[in-house]
Amino acid sequence: MIKIIMHGCNGRMGQVISEIVNEEENCTIVAGIDPDVTKSNPYPVFSKIDDCDIKGDVIIDFSTASAVKPLLDYAVRMQTPVVICTTGLSDDDLELLKKSSEKIPVFFSANMSLGVNLLMNLVKRASEVLANANFDIEIIEKHHNQKIDAPSGTALALANAINETLDNRYEYKYDRHQERKQRDKKEIGIHAVRGGTIVGEHSVIFAGRDEIIELKHSCMSREVFATGAIKAAKFLVGKNPGLFNMENLINE
Repeated sequence: MIKIIMHGCNGRMGQVISEIVNEEENCTIVAGIDPDVTKSNPYPVFSKIDDCDIKGDVIIDFSTASAVKPLLDYAVRMQTPVVICTTGLSDDDLELLKKSSEKIPVFFSANMSLGVNLLMNLVKRASEVLANANFDIEIIEKHHNQKIDAPSGTALALANAINETLDNRYEYKYDRHQERKQRDKKEIGIHAVRGGTIVGEHSVIFAGRDEIIELKHSCMSREVFATGAIKAAKFLVGKNPGLFNMENLINE
C-alpha cells in the first residue's frame, strides 16, 4: 500500500485527488497539508508541512508557488519522493527543484494530462514543418476565473516545446496593445483568457497564407489532472534520485 501525503489537500485539486485515491486499492492518503485545517477529511491535516509527523512514501503537491520551497526542503530532509503539480514557479523555484532532484526523486510537469503531453509532441512536429513555411504561431489558453498565474504553465510549456524545436530563435509576445507595429515573424504570441469555470483549454494556431492549422486540447474535468498526479506518485515510488516528467511516465 502506497502512503501519500497530500500537500494542498483542501484545494480543489486536493479534494478531487482525495476522492479518487479513496477508490484505489493500492494507495491511500495518510496525511494532508493545508492552511485551512477546519475542513473535514478522512485523514489528519496539518497547517504546515514541517508540522507533519506522519511518514509517507510520496508527496503529491497541488498548492501555491510560495509553498514549494518549504515542501522541497521537507522532502529532501525526510527523503520522500515528491510530485510537484503546482504551476507559476519562479526561476529560483525551478532551480531548487533541480537541486532537490539530485537527492530525491522529483516529478514535475506543467500539466498532468496525458492528452496535453501528446499535444506537445504534435506541436513539435507541426513546428518543424510549418515554421519553415512562414506560418505564424499563436497560443491561446483559457482557464477559470480563480486561476492566479497567467499565462498558464502549460501554455509556456507548449511555447518552450515549439521554441526548442526551432533552436530557440523565437521570442514570446504576451501583450500587443502597447505597440503599434506589424507582427514579427520570429515570435510566438501567448494569450490568456480567464472566465467562469473553464477547467482548461489550450490551442496552438499555425496561421499561414490562406490556411490555418489549429491543434487544441480541452479538459472537461479536473479528474484528468488528478488521475495523472496519482499515476505519477505510483511511478515515483522506488525510483532513484532524479528529475522525472510525464514523458518518462508514458515511456515506462
